[in-house]
Amino acid sequence: MSTEVTLARVTRSEWTKLWSLRSTRWSLLVACLAMAGLGPLIAVVSMAHWNQLGVGQRLTFNPLERSLGGYRLAQLAIGVLGVMVISGEYSTGMIRSSLMAVPKRLPVLWAKLLVFSGVAFVLMLITSLISFFAAQAIFTQHHVNQTLSSPHALRVVVGTVLFMSLTGVLCTALGTIIRSTAGSISAYVALMFVLPGLSDILPSSLSNAINPYLPSVAGTEVASTYAQPYTFSAWGGFALFCGYTVLAVAVAAYLLRRRDA
Repeated sequence: MSTEVTLARVTRSEWTKLWSLRSTRWSLLVACLAMAGLGPLIAVVSMAHWNQLGVGQRLTFNPLERSLGGYRLAQLAIGVLGVMVISGEYSTGMIRSSLMAVPKRLPVLWAKLLVFSGVAFVLMLITSLISFFAAQAIFTQHHVNQTLSSPHALRVVVGTVLFMSLTGVLCTALGTIIRSTAGSISAYVALMFVLPGLSDILPSSLSNAINPYLPSVAGTEVASTYAQPYTFSAWGGFALFCGYTVLAVAVAAYLLRRRDA
């Protein structure tokens, strides 16, 4: 029997490791429940208070983004799990066994990224569609529902899924670079949630210059219906977010090769 180390075999090993962890199941459950459940819940609450909305609020009502309102919580769960996919091995020392079995090292990182991003993409796509269709069915109560053929609808649904999947890749790279679960999660939260808040308290001219280049702002443009002032286009912002992710993965790959386990 051949014992050659191939990417396919490493990928099968990473698949087994991913699903053997209890944290994987809990994190993905939280992400799926948030993505599939919060949108319809928001829709129910919105329709219950529809008669209390003013004319201006009704005219600017956005059923598309409300139907995907759970993606922020889902993004957090996906990011945390993305970190733990590799930082957990550093904390337990299992990474030494993984790297001994795969002396070239990089196939371990590629396999982790492939398996986790694939799982995240499939699950988030399914739950995003569930949330979208369930919420739109509720919005028919006041005839403000949309379909996937409505302007921007398909792009926002798919873009939301792509953003969350790529966030998982970014966080796995952070986990590889920092090698500490707490440190990597802190870096992720600071990068994606704290920095935008800090930018908002700066003078408007400085904030407008910085905001478009923040990873969270650039990445979420593809999940937004309307282009915000002083930001990139939907796919332009997402391309910048892809660039940040590729850079993080490149640094992670370099450090994985250079450092001791």
